[in-house]
Amino acid sequence: MADVVGAEHAFHDADFVRGWAARFVPTPPRLALFDMILNEVLVRGGPAAHVVELGIGPGYLARHILERADRLTYEGVDFSAPMAAIARETLGVLAARVTFTTADLLDQTWPRALSRRPDAIVSTWSLHDLGSEAAVANVYARCFETLADGGVLLNGDFIKPDGTPHAFEPGRFPIARHLSLLTAAGFADPRCLAHLEPNVETPTPAENYACFVAVR
Repeated sequence: MADVVGAEHAFHDADFVRGWAARFVPTPPRLALFDMILNEVLVRGGPAAHVVELGIGPGYLARHILERADRLTYEGVDFSAPMAAIARETLGVLAARVTFTTADLLDQTWPRALSRRPDAIVSTWSLHDLGSEAAVANVYARCFETLADGGVLLNGDFIKPDGTPHAFEPGRFPIARHLSLLTAAGFADPRCLAHLEPNVETPTPAENYACFVAVR
């Protein structure tokens, strides 16, 4: 195992992206995360919510949601053209229900690129790649500003588990810190719904992710 738990990516490289997407096909624990997110979207945002996904990636979450909620509208944000192309392939006919938006989440003006104000913002395994707590905090703050009143943010992302003796890349940090950043962004009662595939002693970069929910 590497000295630091994490991974390096080249998301603008088409060959890298295709290989990465092939390795990232959802497993049962990851599908359980998708179901958590979908349930919260339907409960908090309603069956006809406008959902914005930050980092649509290969489109696995979008497909899962759109196959089960036929009244939702969906907008996928990504900075990678090769990733958006694979998402269209993954979605097939469902791509007609998705607005694809190009934006870099490190640019604090990204909400201006959205087609409309969202009722729900979702993300999976994306924000840690921004590289720091500060970058994630900025995204949380922009989400709070962007959501409609009563809107919900759901982030399923890699974290650093409590008690691990290993160092983790800066974008992976403890659950308690995520909750503190969500509170600082303005969310009143952020919660962690689950810590999935926990591994404290021998963690791999694909383990230890949590689902956070925060309502505006």
